[in-house]
Amino acid sequence: MSSNLRRLPRLLAAILPPLLLSACVSAPPPTASVPVDTTTPAQRLAAVDAAAGADDTELSVAPLRDPQVEDLREQADAQRRSGDLAGAVRALDQALQLAPENPSLLQERAEIALLAADYAGAETYALRAVELGSKTGPLCRRHWSTIEQSRLARGQAENAASAHAQIAGCTVPGIKRY
Repeated sequence: MSSNLRRLPRLLAAILPPLLLSACVSAPPPTASVPVDTTTPAQRLAAVDAAAGADDTELSVAPLRDPQVEDLREQADAQRRSGDLAGAVRALDQALQLAPENPSLLQERAEIALLAADYAGAETYALRAVELGSKTGPLCRRHWSTIEQSRLARGQAENAASAHAQIAGCTVPGIKRY
């Protein structure tokens, strides 16, 4: 029995520290759930439309349009409205072969890509339109809003905020004449 009593302090020394430390362990923190973006492509396009606005107080200049390109544009619009996004893509791609540096066409193609949930493609077309187009007006706001929406859809909130900040720079008030 005396040998058992001699072992008791060693046994307690071996068992007691882990027991005491285990009492200090807390439950793991609850995992933060990542918010799921449920915005539909149609809602994203509506946001682009809203960003462009219908402001009659600013100057908007549009170049003369090629009749063949205009026909393809109208065809693409009709196909988009009927839900034939693939047909709209084909018509706009054909129009872009005729006028590859037309920022308005590039923007329309970006918007079709946005509707088709091709967010990387939407950003690519919109960025090209920004490079070639006017830096002010409704079309400029459409470009940057498309970029913002495509980035939001891909979970790039910080980059989307940067694109959103560019939208305000697209608005230049008209000259007040008295």
